Amino acid sequence: MKHIAKKKFGQNFLKDTSIINAIIQSINPVPDDLLIEIGPGLGALTKPLLEKTNHLLAIEVDRDIVAWMENEYSKKNITVFNEDILNFNFDQFDQKVRIVGNLPYNISTPILFKCIDNITNIKDLHFMLQKEVVDRMIAVPSSSEYGRLSVMLQYYFVMEHLVHVPKESFDPEPKVESSFVRLIPYKHYPFVANNIEQFGRIVKEAFSQRRKTIRNTLKSFISENDFQKIDINPQLRAENLAVSDFVKISNYLN
Repeated sequence: MKHIAKKKFGQNFLKDTSIINAIIQSINPVPDDLLIEIGPGLGALTKPLLEKTNHLLAIEVDRDIVAWMENEYSKKNITVFNEDILNFNFDQFDQKVRIVGNLPYNISTPILFKCIDNITNIKDLHFMLQKEVVDRMIAVPSSSEYGRLSVMLQYYFVMEHLVHVPKESFDPEPKVESSFVRLIPYKHYPFVANNIEQFGRIVKEAFSQRRKTIRNTLKSFISENDFQKIDINPQLRAENLAVSDFVKISNYLN
């Protein structure tokens, strides 16, 4: 198919066969998987996935690509949803889904938070993302990359960087390097927030002004004396706190 990549959809099509093979091997799909591909594009991952699974579900927002897919693939092998992933209903399935995709980089963070909201429906995630985003996802406390995204994802998932993907692996070539990453929901959370909504609010507020101490960013939640009671230094910045520290603050307040 001759298709001009559309900037509004963040389209960059994977073309490097060695990278594609490494990705498929990392996903390791089996016939009975309920596999969903986000943004299948021109089929770089779709075709090899179809060789490994009985049926593939694909979510594609571009109507031109959907029209091409309906002619290219048998409906027996693939179901195509012409939808925005941010509006997709994951509650419609009776088993946990495996989600894969070369995500549009301009909405990758909202997609990750969408997955958090639907975590009970998810078996695992395998995503191509901007390298900087993956660096933030797996960052450790007190590093420059560590932030709200790090804390929220590390609360819910075990994550692993799998494949580095250079710019020239795509057409058109993006301006950034990419990485392929795996996220597996914890079966048993290492730290349990008693009020997950409050936990999320505290993390968001703490990182709202990175250069300020948590004594200042969280003053509407917790006093300096309370910090001392839970053995957390109020002079620290949010980037210095581990996931367990944010859970401790949330649970103390709850």
